[in-house]
Amino acid sequence: MKQFSVFTPNRLGRLHTLTALLASRNVHILALTVLDTTESAIIRLVVDDPEAARALLEEHCFPFGESELLVVEIAAETQLKDVLAALLQAEINIHYIYSFMTRSQDKTALALNLEDRDVAEEALRRQQFKVLGQGDFSR
Repeated sequence: MKQFSVFTPNRLGRLHTLTALLASRNVHILALTVLDTTESAIIRLVVDDPEAARALLEEHCFPFGESELLVVEIAAETQLKDVLAALLQAEINIHYIYSFMTRSQDKTALALNLEDRDVAEEALRRQQFKVLGQGDFSR
C-alpha cells in the first residue's frame, strides 16, 4: 500500500486544508497519523486513490514523499500482540505502526512501516494473517 508523507509547517488549519483538498476530489483518507514539532509536521496518510492524491498534492504544491507500507487485516478477536509476536519471531523491526480509521464491523487494519516488508509479509501469512493491498481499498 502506498503511504504519502506530507511535509508542512506546523500551522493552525493546515491539516484541515489538506483533508478538505482531498475530499474535494472524492479521495478518501483510510488511515492517518500526524507527527508534529514546534515548527513543522509530517502528515502520513493512506488513501483509496493514490494517483488522484499524488496529482492534488503536486498541483497544490504540498511537499511530500511516498513509501510502501505493509497492511495487515485483524479481526476483532485478534489481538495486536499476535501480529507483534509474528514479527518478533521473524526478527523484523517496526519503524512505526498506526491503525486504519475504518474497515468493517468486525475487522480493522494496521499500517506497518517495517525494516523488511517481504519477510514480514511472509511471516504474517504463515500465521494466517491477511495482508491487504491497494486493490482491497481502491474504488
